[in-house]
Order: sequence, then C-alpha cells, then structure tokens
Amino acid sequence: MQNKGDYELVVLPSGSEVAQEGARRFADLADAAIAEAGRFTVALSGGSTPRTIHQILAAPPYHDRIDWSKVYIFFGDERCVPPDDAESNYRMAKETLLSQVPIPEDHVYRMRGEEDPQKAAAEYGADLQKFFDLKEGSGPAPENFPRLDLIFLGMGPDGHTASLFPETAALQERGKPVTNNFVPKLNTNRLTLTAPSINRAANVIFLITGDSKAEALKEVLEGEYQPQIYPSQLIKPGNGQLTFLVDEAAAANLTHK
Repeated sequence: MQNKGDYELVVLPSGSEVAQEGARRFADLADAAIAEAGRFTVALSGGSTPRTIHQILAAPPYHDRIDWSKVYIFFGDERCVPPDDAESNYRMAKETLLSQVPIPEDHVYRMRGEEDPQKAAAEYGADLQKFFDLKEGSGPAPENFPRLDLIFLGMGPDGHTASLFPETAALQERGKPVTNNFVPKLNTNRLTLTAPSINRAANVIFLITGDSKAEALKEVLEGEYQPQIYPSQLIKPGNGQLTFLVDEAAAANLTHK
C-alpha cells in the first residue's frame, strides 16, 4: 500500500486528457531542468498513451517551445527485438517524436534489443554510468544509479511496470541500474531499468488508462504491500515526486481519489 502523502493522484475524465496532462508536465519539467542545469533527461515508455504524448509534443506549441537541443532521451525498458521491429519501443518513439523534433541523434540512448540480453543490459548500464558520471562498480548506494529528471511509466493489468513483471528475477535486483529480465509467461527476455534506478529519478509519472487497469491500480495504491505480485508497488522515489495520471476508468475501484 502506498501512503497517500507519498504520491500525487490526478484523475482525469479520459485517456486523451491523461496524455495532454503528461505532455504539459513533460514540457514544464523540461523548461525547469534546462533553465537550472542546461539539460533535460527523460526515460520514455512504450504504450498507447506515451504514443499520444509524443504526438502532442511533436506539434505546436510544444514543438517550438521546448529547447530540444538540450533534451536527452533514455528508455525505461525495451523488448529484445531489432530497432526497426514493430514491437520496439525505440521505433515507436522515433516515429512519433524523435524524427519529428530537432533532437540531436547523439542525445538518444536506446537499449540495444537486437543484442544478447545480458550484454545489452550491461552496455546500457555502462551508457548510464558514463553519461551520469556514476561511481564505478555496483551496489545499493544511490550514487550508483542515474538521476533522471523524468521517467514515464505505464502499468499493465497485472501490475507490472517498465519490464518489472510479477515474480521475476529483476524485482530482486538492487545493485545494477539496468538488467535483462526473463518473463516466463511471455517466454521472452526484456531489458529494463531496475527499481533502484527508477526510484532515483527526480520525477516519476505513471500514465494509466482504461478499465482493465482498475483492479491492479487499487491493489497498488490501496492494497497490501506485495511487490512480488504487484511490482508497481516498488516504485517509491527516495528524493523525488511520484505522480499517477489516471483516467476515470482506471480509477473506478479506488476508495480515495
């Protein structure tokens, strides 16, 4: 169970309004980070709501308002497929956002889903270590994990987020920023940021829409703490803002709104 004081819950009438609010927050956080630090770092998510957010960001007013030359793109997770595969989160982001706004190519850090999963996870961890000037080695100390300005997350009907699926090995990972995660029910590997990486972010925004998510959202926010069953419960930023942007259908079972 999440303590209500630990997160912001925003219930909006529809999925399209969730996407609009997600885009607005992306732009506001980008403006603030660029003004303060000269750059904005964000990890994108797959899914239908992020796709809509990308399309909103790629159009006026955000296309012209955001200083895209100072935006750095990362990914919360990736399927183990080539970058041009229809299932690739990178491909979706490229088609809907990255090819539509003037982000320098070397500002985009994709997970290499076409490689051996263990190798790809290690390489992405090395990319993060270099970019964020992280301490060498691994371990649970916060300085071993990247502090992204924003991480967008979805949530599945089973309570998974990123590629942290119920009762999978990645839920136990505490020392690495990125891991490969075998998901038995899908019979496939996924690449994913680990919970400690996500919890190091300055802002984590869940985007949750549709009645298929209502039962899991109630368990995540109001049920017993069972992160092996509902991995989204692992997401509790230690020094950051946690926000749930949800539509009325997803919020239908919540007692406290």
